[in-house]
Parts: sequence; structure tokens; C-alpha cells
Amino acid sequence: MNQQEIFNLAFANQEKAKRVLDKSGIAKIWEQNGCRVSLIGSLRMGLLASHRDIDLHVYSKDITEESSFAIVAQIAKLQDVTEIKCINGLHTDEHCMAWHLFYKYEDEIWQIDVIHIEEGTEYDGYFERMADRIVEVMTPTQKETILRLKFETPTDKDYHGVEYYEAVIADEISKMEDFEEWVSEHRKKPIYYWMP
Repeated sequence: MNQQEIFNLAFANQEKAKRVLDKSGIAKIWEQNGCRVSLIGSLRMGLLASHRDIDLHVYSKDITEESSFAIVAQIAKLQDVTEIKCINGLHTDEHCMAWHLFYKYEDEIWQIDVIHIEEGTEYDGYFERMADRIVEVMTPTQKETILRLKFETPTDKDYHGVEYYEAVIADEISKMEDFEEWVSEHRKKPIYYWMP
């Protein structure tokens, strides 16, 4: 694919992702329960390629397992929600409940990741700032490289979005074989959150 074809396909997939999010009503359910909802991740940055994944961070005060489950119980009633997974991180430094919601749109299953975060804690707004910073520093060539690498990634590989962004923006990686080697070395390091 040439650059224009890459941008056109990515744009079409991003527009579909926005329709999925709107049709699902999932963000509205969190808002109706008093939460502040932020779009983060690849869709926010215009870097969603072929992976059917939408990332939201939602914030409220005094989160408990019961309060977060009560909101997701409303989401579970949506007929196109096919599966729900939960990771309880309330007792970690992230102060959150992580929800992985699987939603059927037309004949596709989309994963909508919702991280319910305690308002005012360390990660309140962090990933929004990270996304906006990436958009701010990323050149058009780097954007094309990130999208191309995402499209070139075999379906059986599970790379994190931020690995593409750091590899391309910070370390000038541009080829799939170099990216795969970069990821292999990068994952030997202690876990950290990168921001340009």
C-alpha cells in the first residue's frame, strides 16, 4: 500500500470505530452514572489501523467494586454486548477497574476497553496527555510508518500500540523486522509508561 491508501484505509476504519462507539451507547451509560468519559488510545490519535479496539478512560469518585459492577450491569443488558471481562486494580497504584467489553457491530466483534479510574489519582488524565503529546510531536512520515507497521503486523502477533509509537518516534524504527527485534529487546526492560 502507498501512503494515501494507508491513510484512506485507516480513516475508514476510524470512522467505523466512531459509529460503533456511538451506536453502542456505552459511553453514555457511564456519563449517565456521573462519570467523566475520555477517549484515549489509537482512535484519539488517528492511529487506529485494522485492530477493532476502542479505548475509554472513565473517572469518578469513591469507586468500589459494587459501584463499578452496577454500571457494567446496565451495559450487560445491551443486546449486542457479547462478553465482558474484568480486572480489579482498585488496590494497585492505578486505582481502577479495567473492563473489556466485546460488542457486535454488523458482522464484526469490537473490543471496547473501559478503565474506570478513581478521580484525582496519579493516572487521572495521564493517557489523554500522552495521546495529545504524541499527536503534537508526530510527523506525517512517522504517522504513515506507524499505520503501515500496524497493517503489516501478522494477526497472530500481539503488540501494544505504545510500542509502535515509541519505536517509530523515539527510535526511528521503520521496518517490520526491526520493529519485531525492538519489541523483543524492549520487553526485557522493567515496565514503564512512555511519553514523548
